[in-house]
Amino acid sequence: MAKRRLTNQQKIRIQAIQDKRRKRQETQANASLAGAESEHTSKGRVIIRHGATLGVEDETGSLIQCQTRQNIGHPVCGDRVIFQLTGNASGVVTALLPRNSVLSRPDYSGREKPLAANLTQLVVVLAPKPEPSGYLLDQYLVTAEIIRVKPLIAINKIDLLEGAQSVRFYANLAHYQTIGYPTVRVSAKQEHGLDGLIDRLKGETSILVGQSGVGKSSLINALLPEHDVETGILSQATGLGRHTTSAATLYTLSQGGELIDSPGVRSFRLTDLSREELEQGFPEFRPYIGQCRFHNCTHEHEPDCAIRAAMSEGKLSPQRLENFRRLSQTSNRKPG
Repeated sequence: MAKRRLTNQQKIRIQAIQDKRRKRQETQANASLAGAESEHTSKGRVIIRHGATLGVEDETGSLIQCQTRQNIGHPVCGDRVIFQLTGNASGVVTALLPRNSVLSRPDYSGREKPLAANLTQLVVVLAPKPEPSGYLLDQYLVTAEIIRVKPLIAINKIDLLEGAQSVRFYANLAHYQTIGYPTVRVSAKQEHGLDGLIDRLKGETSILVGQSGVGKSSLINALLPEHDVETGILSQATGLGRHTTSAATLYTLSQGGELIDSPGVRSFRLTDLSREELEQGFPEFRPYIGQCRFHNCTHEHEPDCAIRAAMSEGKLSPQRLENFRRLSQTSNRKPG
């Protein structure tokens, strides 16, 4: 069943409610800051966020429950921040430090809403069921290219593949390995192949993205065997209680590396990009960019198109070019 679209009036009402909540939260944060007994500020990192409440880990490893000062932006998991204590284990975030990367998605009004910051790796999880969508996969891979983080394709539930089905499944994804995208095969259920995934996560700050039902939660539980215990510790430290399970959280992996679990990625979609930006999101296109007869070539019907010529010669995947065209039509609203 097609998802019902919101009317402009509904979008305006939703945005008004969100703005009202945000202003109320900002007023509370500013009141806390005004009443602070100390002007001392510290550096920390956001490792949990639920609504306006942040769990900030300071430089000693202690967790501070914080609110956010007005007009500093939208802190998310992975952000490095400046905060000021307002109590024994409470404080107010007063500034965001520069980000190396940020994963965002558009909100109801089309504005960019950050989901996670300072990522170094985007892990796209696929599975035999639900059947992979090359169109959605390419959205994730384009995003990784645009925000300049490492992409990794993790094929989960490989225990469901056998015989001819297995051959067809991997053949449909073969062109991604030809392009150079690394791939690991795992089974969270049987804990098969986890070592290969763990090796790829070491030294990285990663986030798992993918269709509903591909087993992201199962992978997280397999990678974090003490997940429930750690969630309970965070719940007690931040005062979030039952809300902790629905909060965006950064976990430290015992084998090395960090993993951000964010509910926001469940509704992830590509941000608006110009055609030039979208072209750069397809790395195999780059040798041919600028070689078309027309500078504003859409790579659909124009004569002397270098991209289409490369596809005809077997140098580019027809599926990838078709997905580029679809993305160009649906996400390309910025001027070229």
